[in-house]
Amino acid sequence: MLTPERPGVGSVAYDVARLAGSLRRELRGAVGDDRRTRALYAADGSNYRAVPDLVVVPADAEDLAAAVALTAAAGAPVVMRGGGTSMAGNAIGGVVIDASRHVNRILDLDTAAKTAVVEPGVVLTDLLAAAKPHGLAFGADPSSASRATLGGMIANNACGAHSVAWGTTADNLRSLDVILADATRLTLDSGTATDPEVLAARPGREGELHRALQAFAGRNELLIRRRFGQFARQISGYALHRLLPEHGYNMAGLLAGSEGGLAATLRATVRLVELPKAKVLCVLGFADSITSADCVPVVLRHAPRTMESINNELVDRLPTEVRDAAVHAGLPSGNAWLLVEIAGADEATAASAARAMLEELRDSGATASLVTDPKAQAVLWRCRTDAAGLATRRADGAEAWGGWEDAAVPPERLGAYLRGLDELLGRHGLSGASYGHFGEGCMHMRIDFDLLSAPGIATYREFVEQAADLVVELGGSVSGEHGDGRARGELLSRMYGADGVALLGELKRIWDPAGVLNPRMIVDPPPLDLAIRHDGPAKDRRLLTVFDYPDDDHDFAQAQRRCVGIGKCRQTSGSVMCPSYQVTRDEQHSTRGRAHLLWEMLQGDLITDGWRSTEVRDGLDLCLSCKGCVSDCPVNVDVATYKAEFTHHHYARRPWARPLSHWSMGWLPLWSRLASRAPGLANRFAGLQLTKRLGGIAAEREVPPFAPETFTQWFTHRDNPGAGSGRRVVLWPDTFTNYLAPEIGRAAVAVLEAAGYEVVLPAKPVCCGLTWISTGQLTTARRVLNRSLDVLAPHLEAGTPIVGLEPSCTAALRHDAPALIADNPLAASAAANTRTFSELLAESGWQPPHVGGTAYVQPHCHQHAVLGFDADRKLMAAAGIEAGLADPGCCGLAGNFGFERDHYEISQAVGERTLLPTVRSLPETTTVLADGFSCRTQIAQATPRHARHLAQLLAEGLR
Repeated sequence: MLTPERPGVGSVAYDVARLAGSLRRELRGAVGDDRRTRALYAADGSNYRAVPDLVVVPADAEDLAAAVALTAAAGAPVVMRGGGTSMAGNAIGGVVIDASRHVNRILDLDTAAKTAVVEPGVVLTDLLAAAKPHGLAFGADPSSASRATLGGMIANNACGAHSVAWGTTADNLRSLDVILADATRLTLDSGTATDPEVLAARPGREGELHRALQAFAGRNELLIRRRFGQFARQISGYALHRLLPEHGYNMAGLLAGSEGGLAATLRATVRLVELPKAKVLCVLGFADSITSADCVPVVLRHAPRTMESINNELVDRLPTEVRDAAVHAGLPSGNAWLLVEIAGADEATAASAARAMLEELRDSGATASLVTDPKAQAVLWRCRTDAAGLATRRADGAEAWGGWEDAAVPPERLGAYLRGLDELLGRHGLSGASYGHFGEGCMHMRIDFDLLSAPGIATYREFVEQAADLVVELGGSVSGEHGDGRARGELLSRMYGADGVALLGELKRIWDPAGVLNPRMIVDPPPLDLAIRHDGPAKDRRLLTVFDYPDDDHDFAQAQRRCVGIGKCRQTSGSVMCPSYQVTRDEQHSTRGRAHLLWEMLQGDLITDGWRSTEVRDGLDLCLSCKGCVSDCPVNVDVATYKAEFTHHHYARRPWARPLSHWSMGWLPLWSRLASRAPGLANRFAGLQLTKRLGGIAAEREVPPFAPETFTQWFTHRDNPGAGSGRRVVLWPDTFTNYLAPEIGRAAVAVLEAAGYEVVLPAKPVCCGLTWISTGQLTTARRVLNRSLDVLAPHLEAGTPIVGLEPSCTAALRHDAPALIADNPLAASAAANTRTFSELLAESGWQPPHVGGTAYVQPHCHQHAVLGFDADRKLMAAAGIEAGLADPGCCGLAGNFGFERDHYEISQAVGERTLLPTVRSLPETTTVLADGFSCRTQIAQATPRHARHLAQLLAEGLR
């Protein structure tokens, strides 16, 4: 197949099949030309879509160099990619080479020289973690640090919150080892190591390149000096000013921000900065963003390390618990805020400097708080770091997009820019949530453009052109750190003029005569309204679904547009989301990858089989349905629900095609009920290897035994039932507690009655339908849920609280049921009345017995995502339990997932990331607490310890 010339891809035709064969022969890494792989890489963090012809995942740096050389030699577009978080659309199309998965080593960290040598796929937080013990950091720190790679940061010249003090990525480079399109390898320094004349005298392509560059700079010195490098955040175009003598002929700095269009980075030597001895955070509240911008010059006089902006539209969209925590941490009153970090030799010095700044701002009308506690500072910083995702949805649920999210002006003109922008937004009937790096005049924004219709896209173009003119008039840059790419490349002629743009093209030809390195980015760009991914068939596909998607206008397609590609799901620590990606580092196992596959299924031109797609099925296969993305993804993508929906339709009218585990574990409530009649016999049968094989269960797994007496049997026949003089509560007898762990139910009854409650059970068997939901058997799940709610109806009408002991079942009642049986009004009532065990006791004001001791707590993923853990913290504190929470992360078992034959290894790998090693290392005196049955089972089967439910600890304290 020949790839024809087409906008945004390449300038010549090339034989894709031949190139794929050549790459597979020569490389040790993966070369993908299948539909699923190409779909995964068709989009990045921008509004654009360009399906790649091939995706290469090199095994190491040498593989990477070979991939670049072979692809360029074939005349194919070489598109380097790191975390794929570009908001400019400059990491898609052509032959994508993903350096993030394997080319990601920190090769050296020299604390004396304060440098590090890194490969391009190193994630910034990994470098920061390695440098921090030595009191060092990398100066540029974008909010996407948990997934941004150093290679991508170099390509875009990323900046971040601390660039006001420590500069951009370009300012923190010592040297780059690169490969050119003709396979020439060079080491380019920052202008401090080698005399330019010496470089020009070198033989071969290296000397030729330097002679051409020096002649270019000499011919155009005056124009370069007038147009380029006018202020710190002038990132658009190439950094031609770095060639000038006053900038030291900084070749490494020249490549920073070139978007992979001049050379490909193989390794980088970066400068590290010293962390301050102490820092305080001053949070300033203002009536509006314009007022805050007017104060920027005053704040800059006090040498802040950061000056970041957020507004009330973003804060209002934070999860309630995060917003409340921010207020408690020190967020003052206001509608817009500046987060200003001040450093000092010690806390007192830093605080004194901050108070001096506040004194000068006394007449500005700003409210303020001075925050010294590091934990409180971290809470406030989350308001800023989650902004890129939060801004993609307005408070009323309307969609908002990038495209004009990265302009910058000199800081002293920021107020004028915001006034002009407000007027422009009003003229076009648009609105947006803003945030950004006010200390350097850079504002990020997501605007409610209509990118789903031709008139809306025409308005988008008109707005962006007028906004670019406003920025140019103020001496600004259309890009302040995100790059130009497809989003802003066309605007460079407005910013630099025809003669300035001609210089960009000339420089590109010096480096890349064949034009194969990320072609049409910066030079000869495509129209900014071409290839917008939302303007396609996907938006018009209104599928008949089982779940209701109430927060997405009841539209599965709109739900898939939630993912805007910012890639927070690619971080590998500090988050429950996404367990399988944290183990495999494979894009298809990220929340973003799965959402993109579902979107491509709707688009229909690459993934063509709809609900029957095996590409989507396989992409969703390693989703543990942990729901971590519901809370950890800033835009609340809910892959667990999407997987259940897809699986339901994928196997519709084909029950024989389902995995065996869907019948064995998906129908666990039924089998458990049957097993309760002869639990001894059932346990012997379940333990047979033949039974496991027939049920699709991993041979390595022990099947948890059924209890000799169920919880409901004990409750019905107990000798001394507590009458309870207080309010009645319904204790939900979930399958796991009832049939497998009735001792937890008995403990809960003792505690609830001690707290004064009258405990009752539903009059008939009930089930939340969880196992049918997680295996995509939604018709059965609906039937089970409707029948169960009918049983609960008298209690719901009376307003009786429903108390859950198993977090996954409690979450199903609160989160899944209203969307799955939206046509049943009892579902909303059940969700509103359902409480966790700790929530009920915390609300009651009951004083628990003193238990004391220390506990290591593993919150269930569904509790983390849907229910929250604050009530548990309070209850444990009231009981005198010194609780240490496990690092956020899934246990790996995740209901049926870890029992399934094909998932056992991934299940164990997830558990071995942090939870299981930590549990093994705990002293015997530390109690392991885990309310989730899956968590307790994984711990029991993989460590010598046995975890307990909080109800058990409290019940023991009553004795």
